[in-house]
Amino acid sequence: MLKGKSAVVTGSTSGIGLAMATAFAKAGANVMLNGFGDKAEIEKTRADLEKEAGVTVLYSAADMTKPAEIAAMIADAEKAFGRLDILVNNAGIQFVSPVEEFPIEKWDQIIAINLSSAFHTIRAAVPIMKKQKWGRIINTASAHALVASPFKSAYVSAKHGIAGLTKTIALEVATDGITVNAIAPGYVWTPLVEKQIPDTARARGITEEQVKNDVILDAQPTKEFVTVEEVADLALYLAGDSARSITGAVLSIDGGWTAQ
Repeated sequence: MLKGKSAVVTGSTSGIGLAMATAFAKAGANVMLNGFGDKAEIEKTRADLEKEAGVTVLYSAADMTKPAEIAAMIADAEKAFGRLDILVNNAGIQFVSPVEEFPIEKWDQIIAINLSSAFHTIRAAVPIMKKQKWGRIINTASAHALVASPFKSAYVSAKHGIAGLTKTIALEVATDGITVNAIAPGYVWTPLVEKQIPDTARARGITEEQVKNDVILDAQPTKEFVTVEEVADLALYLAGDSARSITGAVLSIDGGWTAQ
């Protein structure tokens, strides 16, 4: 399906990003991974995926808070693969706190990684895609791009920003063979969700089990977590030719959360 194509997936050393990168690789695309983590584990992940999928899998340690490193990552991908067809902006972090206690440095970090990094990757990738007259930009938004929850001021602001950025760039490149869409998952069982449970418990004064059942899954009518594979399958569809008329969309995959 994607043979001969190449993809850059930010925040892809675990969770949703790794599932997307894996789906692209198994569909025939060369992939550049990106993200933080143990170097040995990342190298094992890269080598295993490359062997399993039979494509070239590279890794960039670019820091998503540093525009120069982001631009270099995009340039490196084009140089290594000879083209750049798919860009997935998936890097993200979370912090939960009442607004009056929210650390300023955490606000700045979340906006930089969850929102500004997508601007920087898109800015660098669009000229390459325009030259090819083909491209797919997929931004990982969230149900929090459409609705809000308390104690997540930075995250919700960033994800609302991703929705606006998606629509704006889609209009700018609509005649260039490039589509730009956002996937808006509900709660997916990932390291990001798992790590925020203790903070949410403290902020709300309840147990971690109550956070899972009464806060997180209470928002999703299905009462089930979305899986990383489900999100990856949607990304794979958006990356293909059949999705050429889908652009500027924020596509919910949230167990009915935002239907309420």
